[in-house]
Amino acid sequence: MRSSISIPSVFEHNNSNLSMVSQDLINGLRLYIDDVPYVVGNLALSEGLSPHRTVNAAPTEIDYQILFQAGLLAASYKNNRPLTVTTGFPFSTYQVNKSVTLDLLQKTHKIDFDMSPFSSKGRTEMKVEVCNVEILPEMLGNIIALRKGEKKATGNFFVISLGYGTCEAALSTENGIVQRTAVSINGLQYAVDLFIKELSRQYSLGLKNEKQMEQAFMNNFIVLNRQKIDILDIRRNVLNMYYKDVISPNLRRIFTDADFAKADRMFITGGGALYMELIENFFKEFEDILHVEVVDNPLILTSVGYCLHSAQINGGDISSAVGIDIGNSSTVITQYEDDNQTPNLKFK
Repeated sequence: MRSSISIPSVFEHNNSNLSMVSQDLINGLRLYIDDVPYVVGNLALSEGLSPHRTVNAAPTEIDYQILFQAGLLAASYKNNRPLTVTTGFPFSTYQVNKSVTLDLLQKTHKIDFDMSPFSSKGRTEMKVEVCNVEILPEMLGNIIALRKGEKKATGNFFVISLGYGTCEAALSTENGIVQRTAVSINGLQYAVDLFIKELSRQYSLGLKNEKQMEQAFMNNFIVLNRQKIDILDIRRNVLNMYYKDVISPNLRRIFTDADFAKADRMFITGGGALYMELIENFFKEFEDILHVEVVDNPLILTSVGYCLHSAQINGGDISSAVGIDIGNSSTVITQYEDDNQTPNLKFK
């Protein structure tokens, strides 16, 4: 059975003594990169002062390296074996990042981490061998999951992936993606930027960074100067503006009448699929020509597709197949469960 783990894509340098502040590894991630300690994910959100991450970071940047190591650690902690890993990038950065990412990832990684946040043990090293790596366009990961996963989708259909850094769209046919329709445009960050500007007209935002504002955007409220402020109306307005000014014009440009004659379904995935204020716009625009459907568990679909691909290139062997989707909002790790092996840990 496949399982998926989601880690907020944030980190922060932190040299504090963090002992028994989390219940498990996933909520207590603390990595050392070049002997510098970083708190990652939920631990960064709870213990950090200004957790952050560069949007669409290149694989050579520390942001990407920290999150990839966190993903490997999460995948190997209970079952440390050689891995076949599939990951990916948006259409806009796929070609430039593909070869350099293969060189960086396909090797034996020495992951230096601290177990103190969730156990009585301390700094530890784990060696994780990545024996095979495949880099895909993120959209292909979604399509693999739709066609080969539980959905078993067939025929032709449109896919919209509403990510934070990029929104992607494509027409998928039985023969593959129609390249003409494959596009990357501004993601939810566009709406969050509008949200910040609108909120700053009415309130003092202090020193809150973009990631903290994104977290507030996900909720129905924000706390400013000890006041709980309802943000639903502002969020709805900026999401409608985002759809009207960015998404709709681009979809009108790339999807032709001939495309609508070939396909009668549209699947929507990604973090933006959780905002019904945004999804309502898709229903309004396409309800007369398409069946619009938000996928189940939209946050993990790409990672599931990556994992399925890893199993395929392994010749069907699922024991070492892993999919890691390093998103701008969350990093999702999908693998097949097996608790029969124990981690190979070396304590420092």
